[in-house]
Amino acid sequence: MQNSQSHLAYLALEHAIVTLVLKPGALVTEKQLIDLAGHGRTPVREAIQKLAWQGLIIVRPRVGLQIAEIKAGDHADVMQVRRELEPIAASLAAEHATDEQRAALTECARAMADCTVNGDLDAFFAADKAFDEILEEGCPNTFITVALGPVQTHSRRLWYSTANPDRMNRSISLHVAVIHAIEAGRVEESRKAMATLIDYLSHK
Repeated sequence: MQNSQSHLAYLALEHAIVTLVLKPGALVTEKQLIDLAGHGRTPVREAIQKLAWQGLIIVRPRVGLQIAEIKAGDHADVMQVRRELEPIAASLAAEHATDEQRAALTECARAMADCTVNGDLDAFFAADKAFDEILEEGCPNTFITVALGPVQTHSRRLWYSTANPDRMNRSISLHVAVIHAIEAGRVEESRKAMATLIDYLSHK
């Protein structure tokens, strides 16, 4: 897993956007993001560049930085991409993931299961981000993972805005099913489990 300062700054800011600490449409300054991320100017600027590429932060000349709005059609659009690509990514990860990546998936499943016990929605979304990054590392088709990265983050933010403990628990059980299939190297089961998860997440 990546652990550079810029990546850690990105994770902190991405989590703040997903969990609506940074509100959709809000204008923010670089200094506010530096303080929020807890990292220096250079790592935060690099994180801002990535978030801008993902469409989560809009750089407005002479105005500043704006957190992207949530638009009415966003949910259907991002789920359309995920429905097509993510089952393929899961099946490829099941086939190609390293032992280290499979071990990381085990930890990810454990973290999600803990959220079922304590009802910690924010911790679940952090674990979900970790899962997406392991999937990205384990999938050898970079064209798929480059396309999936932004829509996964947008999807998490949209889902967080309407989430509740019951929906979180169901989502966790479906995530864990995907994780166990990938861990075990069961290619077709991984594809089907991911398709089931995406189908569930598609219904707001």
